[in-house]
Amino acid sequence: MTAAALSAVVIAVFLLALYLLHRYGDLRNQQRLVLLGTLLSWYLCFLIVFILPLDVSTTIYNQCIYDHSNHTSSSSQSGRSVLPDLGSVSFQPSRAANVCVKSWSYIPDNVLPVFWRVVYWTSQFLTWLLLPFMQSYARSGAFSIVGKVKTALFENAIYYGTYLLVFILLLIYAAVHLKLKLTWTELQTIGIAAANTWGLFLLVLLLGYGLVEIPRSYWLSSSNSFLLAKTYFKVAKLATEKAATEEKLADVMEEVADVNESVRFDHILRKYVDTILTKCPTRYQEEMGRNVENSRREHDVVPTKSGLIKLHEKVITAVQRHSQTQVQWTLLLEEAFHLEDIEKSQSSPGRIITKSFSADPPGWIHKFIYTPTVEWYWECVFRKPFCRLLAVLLSLLSVAVVWSECTFFSAHPVLSLFAVLVQKAELHYNYIFIEMVCFIGILFMCVCVYSTVFRMRVFNYYHLVPHHQTDAYSLQFSGMLFCRLTPPLCLNFLGLIHMDSAISHQDRIQTSYTSIMGSMRLLPAISDGFYIYYPMLVLLLCIATIYNLGSRCLNLLGFYQYITDNDWTSDLVDEGKELIRRERRMRQKMEDGQNRRWAWRERYGAKATPWRSRAGYTELKNDAHSPETEAMKNVTTEDGNAEEHHISSLQDSSSDDGLLNQRSTTGRYRSLTGFFDDV
Repeated sequence: MTAAALSAVVIAVFLLALYLLHRYGDLRNQQRLVLLGTLLSWYLCFLIVFILPLDVSTTIYNQCIYDHSNHTSSSSQSGRSVLPDLGSVSFQPSRAANVCVKSWSYIPDNVLPVFWRVVYWTSQFLTWLLLPFMQSYARSGAFSIVGKVKTALFENAIYYGTYLLVFILLLIYAAVHLKLKLTWTELQTIGIAAANTWGLFLLVLLLGYGLVEIPRSYWLSSSNSFLLAKTYFKVAKLATEKAATEEKLADVMEEVADVNESVRFDHILRKYVDTILTKCPTRYQEEMGRNVENSRREHDVVPTKSGLIKLHEKVITAVQRHSQTQVQWTLLLEEAFHLEDIEKSQSSPGRIITKSFSADPPGWIHKFIYTPTVEWYWECVFRKPFCRLLAVLLSLLSVAVVWSECTFFSAHPVLSLFAVLVQKAELHYNYIFIEMVCFIGILFMCVCVYSTVFRMRVFNYYHLVPHHQTDAYSLQFSGMLFCRLTPPLCLNFLGLIHMDSAISHQDRIQTSYTSIMGSMRLLPAISDGFYIYYPMLVLLLCIATIYNLGSRCLNLLGFYQYITDNDWTSDLVDEGKELIRRERRMRQKMEDGQNRRWAWRERYGAKATPWRSRAGYTELKNDAHSPETEAMKNVTTEDGNAEEHHISSLQDSSSDDGLLNQRSTTGRYRSLTGFFDDV
């Protein structure tokens, strides 16, 4: 049962991480190293969350075996009790087996320590060394691997130097004030403490927001009118961003066009210009190709290689931002149309949501399970009470987490709700209940933190966009955040259930997870101060989130957020409603025109062909070998694969080296030449 449970968890977590990566990343076109690093970081962090409850139940069973075995308590010379060590205790299994009930998911003692070491140190290597380097490598505009590596090393020199300085200061503090002998084990403990302190600082900020925002979002989403107003607000904001990205792309393409005309085909820098051209949208490539044919400019200033590298980076960024906003705009329009259809169909006598526009042919789920009638009952009848009930349950969990964060330092009496539940279940050896309490508690905390990571946006540097639109930099940045937030989150939860002796100061057998962290008592300022009192700040952050203090501050700075009692919000909602009305009219005209053409073709198509033949017109036969048919096939193939080829060319990979030599002997680069030949 143990091997089956562990294997099932490992496979399920991997599939979850792969699904999220498929939703936000582009598995076919992005760099393999970027995808691998992101997948590994997400997978390891999710794996910690799912395996930790099994570690807790196994530790409780080992504690029961220890308590009911004949052993001699060893004490130090100062009279202080020493934590029990399973390796030095002589058990009497027959006596203990009569009292203790073995957990159904019991994992042998030599499995979890090795597992946690591999998972923890791999995640730390990713977040502090590999992913920051890969971020700079992916954003670099250099044209070769060596150039990208040099850029990444230069950009990360300050980054690594800052953390090295902090670590050296911690070593000086530990050696001078604490008078510690800096052995390898103690150096590891100091490094782990520094990483967990940084992670806990950010964790409390994100947790305080998520504990309030997630229940509130479900409660408010039960109202279709609220969702529709918020969608109008998003449309108005995105319209401004969409116009800005289009203008930015046009400016960058103008620079590329000037460079394309100034650098002749026999110039040494022409291969770099050809590489930049492959990253431009197809319509701009065609226009630049035509302009080069008619250009007679002879005295333009030739750019330098460093200037081309900067231009290359600007092109990649501008095209990615433009693609993201276009996809978001299309999805937001579909969402607004759907919510308006639901609003109009609330009192429909036919119990069916009337669609404004013709949809694609339904799949088997919509045909047999989620039928139009089921959709109406869900959207108009059941969704509101379900969302409100879920919001109430999540609110109760939030209250339990906040209360436990403010009282978990009290061991006598036990005030933490999670610790009370675990200790009550421990008396009856109810390991399934213990694992469920741990799993629900830590999963809810992770959802609050991780959902904030997925929602937040740091200008244009970090933004996770679904539907395969997230760039490499944001994917790796999210992996770094997960790897830094998950270990302190797990330690914090172990403190909530009093399984971390550095916080609860109880002489218990430690979990395998805390054993690899070392004894935090080496740094009393952290174990007895920061780890205990700083999590209480989550109460103040929850109060600030309830009153939208953060959103109001952002509104004052010009970053408008949706607040119901705000004049700016009302203006943007009205603007978004007008934009949706305009888009609806345009789409309705297009659909009506298509319907008229289809009806005309159905009615007169069969008669028109013979009449035109009799009038002397020559019909084009669909001859597979005719030049006309071949040309049409080539153009269709080019148009169908243009977008996929363009997206794949945006990825900064080692294939840039190959692109440098893809110019023909006449000075043209091949992708444009092939297209013009087909035309």
